Amino acid sequence: MIKILIVDDEKPICDLIDLNLSAAGYHCTSVQDGTAAIPMIERGKYDLILLDVMLPGVDGYDIMEYIRPLKIPVIFITARYEVKNRVKGLKLGADDYLVKPFDVVELVARVEAVLRRYHKGERLLSAGDVVVDVEARQVTRGGVPVVLTNKEFGLLLLFIRNKNVALFRETLYENVWEGEFTGDSRTVDLHVQRLRRKLGWENCLVTVYKVGYRLEVSQ
Repeated sequence: MIKILIVDDEKPICDLIDLNLSAAGYHCTSVQDGTAAIPMIERGKYDLILLDVMLPGVDGYDIMEYIRPLKIPVIFITARYEVKNRVKGLKLGADDYLVKPFDVVELVARVEAVLRRYHKGERLLSAGDVVVDVEARQVTRGGVPVVLTNKEFGLLLLFIRNKNVALFRETLYENVWEGEFTGDSRTVDLHVQRLRRKLGWENCLVTVYKVGYRLEVSQ
């Protein structure tokens, strides 16, 4: 299992990230102090580190000096939105830079993108009897292949990587169709209905009133 270290001085943010990444199939550990993070990084053999800049003890930029020789990918997560700060983080060796507040769907997508670049991404994802081979873009239900369109496959990945999380129709549209949501939800709704039928998810892919949809599965 992919191991991720979350280094952020705000425990609620650590808990939020942990909840969503754990639902996506990752094993997460968190620490709220920069000094305490260093020995964990040296011993932990992590596949990815999510690193805040402003930390007690040692800040994120200095921690990068410890990380760089270990060749562990890093995503900076910080409230510092200025371009100069993003550039500094990237020049120090970070692979990506996410500004607070952030959408958890975007966080999961960026984590997966960085892991793919390092060939560390999870190839197989599952929910119940549905198994997704991400690299081969193949889906089975109870061992039987299921044919999905590209949009249906994109929706499936979003739902299965964000289990038990209510996803706005706007979020689904902008991530799968890669365009700005105009408020017309019929396209999203029709694709979700087809996905339900093909996967037998009539009871677990539920509609969330005035929001969108949530894939309800036991952890």
